[in-house]
Amino acid sequence: MIGSGILKGLAETARNFFGSYVSKDRLTTIQYPEERVAQIEATRDFPFLVYDGPDWHDGMRCVACQICEKECPPKCIFIEKSKDKKPDAVGKPQAYPAVFNIDISVCMSCQICVEVCPFDAIKMDVKYDLSTDDRFGGLLLDKKQLSKSNQYYNAIHPTEAAAVDAHFAEERAKAEAKAKAEAKARAAAPVTPTPILAQPVGGEAK
Repeated sequence: MIGSGILKGLAETARNFFGSYVSKDRLTTIQYPEERVAQIEATRDFPFLVYDGPDWHDGMRCVACQICEKECPPKCIFIEKSKDKKPDAVGKPQAYPAVFNIDISVCMSCQICVEVCPFDAIKMDVKYDLSTDDRFGGLLLDKKQLSKSNQYYNAIHPTEAAAVDAHFAEERAKAEAKAKAEAKARAAAPVTPTPILAQPVGGEAK
């Protein structure tokens, strides 16, 4: 029958339209922004920096290696390395970013910065509604604005974050075992007595 496809399409549309009044499963629209669709774990929007512990600065995983800055296709990442060092996520003294800015208005959400980071310091957020009326720097985020806790990372990407946490726990365990072995070796090493110079009669030791 000619036009049967059109009739089937109209019937399906009508079924969903009237069905949406009695079943939420058929309600395909939401009242945005009051209502939000839950983001899936694989969602990626814009990068953020992960930190461990309560303090965002002391716990920052980034060591300012600048690999993400070099690999970023739109060149929206700006990093300046610190002059001093602080312990990283596994306790090793490392440099940290004195400046770490990302221009979100230029970012293309490609996730290359995440893929090339060897320290699991930068990840993709699920927050997308970052529009602003500030034309000058409103979307240029500094390291404090970019920093989010590991708990937040676990909440939005639980599977990925669990694997990262397991890796860091293994690295910390290795570092602690190495430190204990070195301390034990030092304690077991024989102590060489310090030679005492004899005092010559009527003179000083030479």
